[in-house]
Amino acid sequence: MSYQGTLYTVSAPSGAGKTSLVNALVASTSSICVSVSHTTRSMRPGEVDGVNYHFVNQETFQSMARGGEFLEHAQVFANYYGTSQAWVEEALAAGNDVILEIDWQGAQQVRRLMPNAVGVFILPPSRSCLLERLTGRGQDDQTIIDARMAEAVSEMSHFPEADFLVINDDFTQALAEFQAIVVAQRLHLAKQQQKHEHLLQNLLS
Repeated sequence: MSYQGTLYTVSAPSGAGKTSLVNALVASTSSICVSVSHTTRSMRPGEVDGVNYHFVNQETFQSMARGGEFLEHAQVFANYYGTSQAWVEEALAAGNDVILEIDWQGAQQVRRLMPNAVGVFILPPSRSCLLERLTGRGQDDQTIIDARMAEAVSEMSHFPEADFLVINDDFTQALAEFQAIVVAQRLHLAKQQQKHEHLLQNLLS
């Protein structure tokens, strides 16, 4: 029996610190990676095509969607985002855990196609803290910040759909809780039976 990785959907309102937590988790944990989504949005300063996202035009994205190449895809504001189903399945089959950083719409789509996916939702400690984080980025004008704050309320209302909830107040504590979720999933009986099949056979023979 080959060891199958776990698929995680990680959702949060913009400014909750999701990407920072995910990056820290991947850097400190073996055999876990982040799916690189396709998107039609413009590249931001410091981003790299194929590393942060696969940046494509709308025509290419729509063609991929029509071809059924996405595990999930959604429109967020004026842009589209999608996850390659083939890549995710290959990574999981290789025994790697895979993280999808997606909004609640995408998480719902993933759950319908892959019901064993584990949902994690990250929330800020307060609305004032969220606004401060959004403003502190210094990359977007006030109109965009106001729109994101309005969207955040709707986004955060979907937290009950996840399996785990992490409040990102103290980053070190939030990261420890995130790591604990991954460890707990790897210690589930079914996972341990997959990973230690020969050991268990030898112990019981």
